[in-house]
Amino acid sequence: MPDSLLAPASGNRSVLDLHAVSPKDRFDAWAAAIDGSFVPLQAVGPDSDSRESFMGGLVSQPLGASSVSTVTGTAVDVHRGAREIAASDPGYIKLGFQLRGYSVVMQDGRDAALAPGDFALYDTTRPYVVASEDAFRMFVVMFPLTSLHVERDVLSDFTARRFSGRTGVGAIASRFLAEMARQLDADELPSALPLSDAVLDLVAAAIADRTEGTGGLSEDAHRRALRTRIESYITARLADPDLSVSSIAARHHISVRYMQKLFEEQHTTVRGWIRHRRLEASRRDLASSSIPVAAVGIRWGFADAAAFARAFRQEFGMPPSHYRASVRGVSAG
Repeated sequence: MPDSLLAPASGNRSVLDLHAVSPKDRFDAWAAAIDGSFVPLQAVGPDSDSRESFMGGLVSQPLGASSVSTVTGTAVDVHRGAREIAASDPGYIKLGFQLRGYSVVMQDGRDAALAPGDFALYDTTRPYVVASEDAFRMFVVMFPLTSLHVERDVLSDFTARRFSGRTGVGAIASRFLAEMARQLDADELPSALPLSDAVLDLVAAAIADRTEGTGGLSEDAHRRALRTRIESYITARLADPDLSVSSIAARHHISVRYMQKLFEEQHTTVRGWIRHRRLEASRRDLASSSIPVAAVGIRWGFADAAAFARAFRQEFGMPPSHYRASVRGVSAG
């Protein structure tokens, strides 16, 4: 495959463009790009009679020690067997998040059938297959196992198992991954932001949900997973004015002091985190809706208009009415 096919589009982001490739060469060009962008892989495509109808794509970008990619294609199986592992075995873990179509991840004698919104983990140190019988689009996050703080023998219980994108932590991860994929397709992801760390926190939380406890997770991974579950619980209840530190701790069967320590690790407090998220939600409403300013604050859990105005000014340096006017280009009067 010519080097120009998988070319930098902006910064560290690369895009494979097959439109300039003759139909008979498209599958081979796509297979070479996939093989060169991840760990060594073998793509098994349609028969020779239908290869000319193949179309696929690849957008990829490194994020620190990890990488993210959006992979598209028509019917194809991607294999990593003993020969490919012997060629290169960096010890990575992959997360495959289904965006469109249906795929099956096969490893360790298990099959994970993925519909849009679902995801599965697979280990590059052992053989696996990702099979798609029709057109598909998948977001792939590849990261070192050490980033997840989970022992490999523990993780092996979770490879090729479907994590549903419709309930629990899986639903939160699904929304986050879908937004990452959308941004990657549009432009380079900001490498200064710890986006891959956020994904890993959600993966740890999803594993912890499956184990209903530490389940072999390291203490650090367990804390991160627990904090992620707490943050998700809070986010779903920001509008509740009665949301309290004690009720959140009780819901998660931990002491208030232990929960405070979890947030102190991120240089904040529980109340401070709630306040910040409420103000961010309020700021979005001020910019995008016609809801009265006072009602915006009430909507997001502030006791009254005065409390909302004080908190907003402290956070953003201006009253909420002035902020709304500034983003709309009108006078606050």
